[in-house]
Amino acid sequence: MSIKAIIEKFQAELDATQKVADVLNLKAHILGKQGSLSEILKGLKDATPEERKTLGAEANQAKIQIEDLVTAKISAFEAQEINASLLKTKIDFSLRDSIMDKGLRAGGLHPVHIIQREIEDIFVSMGFEVLDGPHIEDEWHNFEALNIPDTHPARDMQDTFWFADKKHLLRTHTSTIQVRGMKERKPPFRFVGPGKVFRCERTDASHEMCFHQLEGMMVGEDVSIGHLIYFMKTLLSEIFKREVEVRLRPGFFPFVEPGFELDIKCLICGGKGCSVCKHVGWVELLPCGMVHPNVLKAGGIDPEKNNGFAFGLGLDRLVMMRYGIDDIRHLHSGDLRFNQQFKTF
Repeated sequence: MSIKAIIEKFQAELDATQKVADVLNLKAHILGKQGSLSEILKGLKDATPEERKTLGAEANQAKIQIEDLVTAKISAFEAQEINASLLKTKIDFSLRDSIMDKGLRAGGLHPVHIIQREIEDIFVSMGFEVLDGPHIEDEWHNFEALNIPDTHPARDMQDTFWFADKKHLLRTHTSTIQVRGMKERKPPFRFVGPGKVFRCERTDASHEMCFHQLEGMMVGEDVSIGHLIYFMKTLLSEIFKREVEVRLRPGFFPFVEPGFELDIKCLICGGKGCSVCKHVGWVELLPCGMVHPNVLKAGGIDPEKNNGFAFGLGLDRLVMMRYGIDDIRHLHSGDLRFNQQFKTF
């Protein structure tokens, strides 16, 4: 039988196969050690050099063609099996009753995710980039580059989760994103960096060991406190969809000079005092200030030519103010009933 006849016979029998096993058996009959194509190749030893050259090329081409046909046929069978399985388990998610009948419930976005996405959109609309950074940091990025050396008293304010090597840690703030962002850019620039941070501290209604922040920075020539206040007030009015009463008071942070605390009147109690605001009527929401020259130097920026502002926003507390949540521990409880109160798909 000629090679052409073998291929034609193979294609006809392949079309008649009903399952993958049949395809593999048919392939073995052609390409196996006792297969018809293999028999032709064995006979090449008795052929002339010219015949060996011609038949060898045709046989190799036929082998490639058969392999391709087998692969395509098996893929077709697998696709049929997948489609059949999907039809049996198909759920129309647009039909609420069919979902409920199968014991399924509509999902919900976590409120922190909702707020973070809104804030990112607000800052992007004002020309900011959105950056990210690693949870595991080294001491230089988390402390030293932010003007917090070994002997600095601010180290005592941050209860840090250290790794066994004493060189790496879970980041205690998203300010580490500032350092990485400065290293990768030349002024002028502006960016925000949302993320999860970790501190070894006792939990209560307004404190958690694991919480969310959003860091922001703007660096260029002649950046002022006025720029900082403008962007912060714009952010808060967009988030709360109304004018929010704020106050700016002096604050100490090693990475800014001068530093400020931007507080918001508690929206849980209206300023009367509750567990969230520690009964003072105000919630610390937005530490901020002008970037310290040492921090600019660590980021590779000349403080004689450029300056800037930076801020750190507590996303969890902002979520609590937005939705009237009186205990931060609800945000990390993993209770799906809590999530289902918010935006659904």
